[in-house]
Amino acid sequence: MIYRDTARDADGDDALVIDNNGDFSIISENETTLASVETTNIAQIISFGPSLVGNGEITVAGSSEVSQSMASNPRTAIGQISPLHYIIIVLDGGNNESEGLPLLALAEEMQSRGAVTAYNLDGGGSSTLYFNGNIINNPTDGKNSGERGVSDIVYIGYE
Repeated sequence: MIYRDTARDADGDDALVIDNNGDFSIISENETTLASVETTNIAQIISFGPSLVGNGEITVAGSSEVSQSMASNPRTAIGQISPLHYIIIVLDGGNNESEGLPLLALAEEMQSRGAVTAYNLDGGGSSTLYFNGNIINNPTDGKNSGERGVSDIVYIGYE
């Protein structure tokens, strides 16, 4: 099912593609058309970004980031280390107890933990990690404590 058929048009707008095997890849939204993507092997495309690591190399640069990206903030990132082997990093921040990380530092952390592909998801109060039905971090947007209501989640199930 396609929910949107228009791409964002700013430079550096990346999307995370998750194929039917669970493998991650990054595409540029403003350089890729839906017609050019082999959609029969795509399970999900996540559009937030930016990408942090691609082919094992860091893809963000501190000098090219906007001020909010360079600042330490609550963040959520997902990465793939190898087939069906993933890493999720959720950072608290925006308060006296935790400051979070800039995007470049988050990319370096993902790379140091073996991610060959990593992608930045939403931050602030959306940076909430549930595990076995419990919130295991302390989400805040810097003004309010607690998780922010969101319309989308990344969910990994197991049997």
